[in-house]
Amino acid sequence: MISLRQLLTEGVYDKGILKAVFMAGGPGSGKSYVASQLFGIPKKVNVSVSGLKTVNSDTEFEALLRKYGFETFGTGKLDIDKWPDEVFRMVAGGDEDTPPGEHGAITVRTRAKQLTKQRRKLYMQGRLGMIIDGTGHNYAKLKKEKEELEKLGYDCYMVFVNTSLEVAHKRNEERARTLPKNILEKSWKDVQANIGKFQGLFGSNFALVDNSKFLKPEQAQKKFGMITKKYIDKFIKKPIKNHIGKQWVKHQLILKGKKW
Repeated sequence: MISLRQLLTEGVYDKGILKAVFMAGGPGSGKSYVASQLFGIPKKVNVSVSGLKTVNSDTEFEALLRKYGFETFGTGKLDIDKWPDEVFRMVAGGDEDTPPGEHGAITVRTRAKQLTKQRRKLYMQGRLGMIIDGTGHNYAKLKKEKEELEKLGYDCYMVFVNTSLEVAHKRNEERARTLPKNILEKSWKDVQANIGKFQGLFGSNFALVDNSKFLKPEQAQKKFGMITKKYIDKFIKKPIKNHIGKQWVKHQLILKGKKW
C-alpha cells in the first residue's frame, strides 16, 4: 500500500486534490458500471483516469480473493455469484461490526472492508481526490461522511444512478445469485426515498443519471462522455471552494517553498 509520505508528497499536486465524489444507487442500478464509464476506472486498479482514487471494498475483496486463490474454483473466472452457498457465506459473509463467533468470523469480505477503511483514511490524510462507492441506503451515515470530508477541506459531489423497480428486478433475475424480491424492493424503495434528501444536501453538486436502458458500447460512450464533460470534469477542474481546503493547499505550498 502507498505510504503516507508518498500521499502527502503527491497531495498538493494531485489532479483531483480535495475533491470527493459519492456514488449512490439502489440494487440493480449498475452503479459500478456507470462509475467506470464516467471516471474511466480500469479493472483491478484503485485510481481512475480522472485522477481520483476509488474507495470501494469490492476492489479490495477481489484482490484478496486472488491473493488467497479463491477466484476461479476451476472456472477461470472470478464469478462469486456462481459459488456454492456454503462457500459464498464462508468467504463473503460477515461484517466488520459483527463480533467474532459462529456468525461473525473474520471473512475475506470483512477484511476487504477493513482495508478499504485504512486506504480511505490515508487518502483523506493526503487530501487526495476520491470516488466513494456506496448505495445511498443510509442517508444519515452518508451525510456524516460528507461533513467529515468538508471539515478537512473537501468539495463534495454526488452522482446518483437511478433505475426503475422493473429494471432492478430484471437485472436481479439475470444474476446467478439473486436477492429475494422483498429485500430488493425494500432496498430500492429506501434508496429512492433518499433522492430528494441528497439533492438538498449536495445542491448544485448533484447529478441524477438514469441507467434503465441497455446501451450499445458506442451509445454508452456518447451518453456518459457527455455527462462527464458537462458535470464531472467541471467539478474536478474547478478551483477549490472550501475555505478550509484553500488554507490547507496554501500551507502545503508554503512548506514546499512555493507561492499560492
